[in-house]
Amino acid sequence: MTSQIRPAIVTLALFTLLTGVLYPLAVTGMAQVLFPWAASGSLIERDGQILGSELIGQPFSAPQYFWGRPSATGPYPYNAAASSGSNLGPTNPTLQETAKIRVEALQAADPGNTQLIPIDLVTASASGLDPHISLAAALYQVVRVARERGLSEEQVRHLVEEYSNNAYSASWRATGKCLEAKPGV
Repeated sequence: MTSQIRPAIVTLALFTLLTGVLYPLAVTGMAQVLFPWAASGSLIERDGQILGSELIGQPFSAPQYFWGRPSATGPYPYNAAASSGSNLGPTNPTLQETAKIRVEALQAADPGNTQLIPIDLVTASASGLDPHISLAAALYQVVRVARERGLSEEQVRHLVEEYSNNAYSASWRATGKCLEAKPGV
């Protein structure tokens, strides 16, 4: 029996060292050399202070800002230590109620907006951290942001189109995934 236990323990130790220590160190080291900004978290820095990451959304609720996808993390939005989706299916009453509340909040922030509400403004991403919204979601918010910032809609629309990631946005635009903005929905 000892003749079987010793090779098993040696193999376990070897593969633990190989796959649990050496491989992660090698991959991390290569990433730091080849892609240092991305490997360090894609951090946004201003005046020597880290403000956040380009890869993690931030909660904006003031009307002069574009609002991102809702976050499903807790105990506060976009908590990177608690990354997770809601795991609620489309027929789940909790998801439906949450979406209804989010639709009402969007309508209250911009009561004159009769456009269809893009689905990514009322549903969280799989990680709960995604900062990206579709072009349709950004364009839905143009009127409100322009009004609140004292800019023309054309100026804001131009900025949205100039700074959007067209490959990501085009896929959402093509699918036309929107929710009807009917009162009481």
